[in-house]
Amino acid sequence: MRILPGFGMEIHRVGNERTAMSFSTDVRRTRRLGLGRAWPGALAAAAAVLMTGCGSGVTRPRLASATKLDPISPALPVRSHVEPDRVPPLIERNDVYAAAGRGDLSAVARKARPLIYVPDSASDVVQEIDPHTYRIVRQFPVGAVPQHIVPSYNLRTLWVTNDIGNSLTPINPRTGAPGRAVHVEDPYNMYFTPDGRYAVVMAEQLRRMDFRDAHSMRLRHSLSIPQCAGLNHADYTAGGRLMLVSCEYGARMIVVDVPHERVIRTLRLPPRASPQDVKLSPSGRTFYVADLTYGGVWLIDARTFRRTGFIRTGAGAHGLYPSRDARFLYVSNRSAGTVSVISFARRRVTRTWTIPGGGSPDMGGVSADGRTLWLSGRYSASVYAISTRTGRLIHRISVEFGPHGVCVWPQPGRYSLGHTGVMR
Repeated sequence: MRILPGFGMEIHRVGNERTAMSFSTDVRRTRRLGLGRAWPGALAAAAAVLMTGCGSGVTRPRLASATKLDPISPALPVRSHVEPDRVPPLIERNDVYAAAGRGDLSAVARKARPLIYVPDSASDVVQEIDPHTYRIVRQFPVGAVPQHIVPSYNLRTLWVTNDIGNSLTPINPRTGAPGRAVHVEDPYNMYFTPDGRYAVVMAEQLRRMDFRDAHSMRLRHSLSIPQCAGLNHADYTAGGRLMLVSCEYGARMIVVDVPHERVIRTLRLPPRASPQDVKLSPSGRTFYVADLTYGGVWLIDARTFRRTGFIRTGAGAHGLYPSRDARFLYVSNRSAGTVSVISFARRRVTRTWTIPGGGSPDMGGVSADGRTLWLSGRYSASVYAISTRTGRLIHRISVEFGPHGVCVWPQPGRYSLGHTGVMR
């Protein structure tokens, strides 16, 4: 018998027979711990050691000749809160990540203490790791089920999204010390509008996007999106006017008109698709969308929002992180225990890195110098430091049971669009 921390359940093994469990946790918390839409089955898989992940063995999908796009009934007219003219222009037209290159730290970011911030969704704490010694140097409690640690637009605050705790805990990046929590409903994840005026809270359980003042977090406008089950990850077009958002449990993506704060289109994905992280290509022409079920990455045209391809990476494809030179995209394959390296220019996997002994690589980021990829081991009570030159596991740090949206800080860039560091 084994008792899993944070779940309040007992797991009994009898030979090779199906695992039996008794539960003492609510459904909502269970789903937020990353165990999928069919939570009893997912918990059974987790109980089987939480090492093999949740790959479904689905074969590579065929692309339809024409992707079906469903227009959504327009939302009620709202006054535009976002000012697209205030969006900082790109430094290089063909590289949206030009300002986030190796070592390009802003004056504000240079004052930050280098740390790896680890939110633990099972024990409701944040742990801080010194990236030089690989040791935990601080731990402090936060609200219930912290999911991600999000750099603010102006890079002066790191926000812990306490999902079920309905709060955001601010962290001072200069010291790593937490501040007083702010009440915010259902903050599973958070982004910022490209002009820096508003935080966009991804209220996954409530199926809405809340536009809040980027500093006070006071609510300005709630955008209800009932058709988007599991709304959580996103990225913006190069100009910042449109936002592509994943619906993890709905097998679809939605397109949000950012200046008018409304949904303008829905893109259907194949049956049982489970879209996760979203990243724009350096050219600004293609969105890459990780799919947990199909074990790969969808390519979506950033102008027409039609699917144009699929790159198979590994079971449980989840997190997406551009290299500091914007040549490669690192894909964490949570169920396979691997990281795939996709060439943006060639649009194919060029290397696959395997975590020794298995693992469950999830969310994280790339170090400021570009040499290390840091990822949480979602079901392995670990954080991984991986060399981006060789793919070798440099260090495995033992942490609490449920690490999730790890934030590497400081990171290069002029401003943050949110998540664990979408920098421009």
